[in-house]
Amino acid sequence: MTLSLQPYLFVSALLFSIGLVGILTRRNILMILLSIELMLNAANLSFVSFSSFLGDLSGQVVVFFTMIVAAAEVTVGLAIVLLVYRKKTNANINELKTLKW
Repeated sequence: MTLSLQPYLFVSALLFSIGLVGILTRRNILMILLSIELMLNAANLSFVSFSSFLGDLSGQVVVFFTMIVAAAEVTVGLAIVLLVYRKKTNANINELKTLKW
């Protein structure tokens, strides 16, 4: 028994919308980074489901490169958050006005 494409796309849309709400409502930098990761995982799920449905491996190759970009984003983002936290002692995004010129 195989599932159709629709349940996977529904879960992907649900994950993407949760990530979008997290980006728009949260003010903590770590929570925003987690929301971005959730959105990337939702896109990866849709790529893999379309790739499996069509019998083509190109979607899985795109997911592989997306995971590499997500890992780089996490390392750079966490380094920036750590440096900001050391300087400001909080991770609130409203306090980042010092990063502007």
